Amino acid sequence: MITMYGIKNCDTIKKARNFLDGARVSYGFHDYKVSGIDEDRLRGWVAEHGWETILNRSGTTFKALDAGDKAHIDADKAVLLMMANPSMIKRPILDVKGRTVVGFKASTYEAALEGKAA
Repeated sequence: MITMYGIKNCDTIKKARNFLDGARVSYGFHDYKVSGIDEDRLRGWVAEHGWETILNRSGTTFKALDAGDKAHIDADKAVLLMMANPSMIKRPILDVKGRTVVGFKASTYEAALEGKAA
């Protein structure tokens, strides 16, 4: 089972969903805003990709944090921030064939769906 994690109204999610739909790939969608995120799964993504990749520091939710929350971030603090504010999780995250792909790029999705390293 392939699962896409993200937020329904995100433009990048829409592009990724259009790509998968166009390729006739069956997948489930997990909306952070509706269902939240499991801490163990989030920690797994951070372990696999690094918190710097998983934490979306360019979004408005992160930018709205006070300076203290933005300071001295490490993996544990990043996870706590993302658990409290799932909008800060990079999108989309595609769980496919036992690994995850962060962000959307058509060539990366094609490689992941074929089981190749991107």
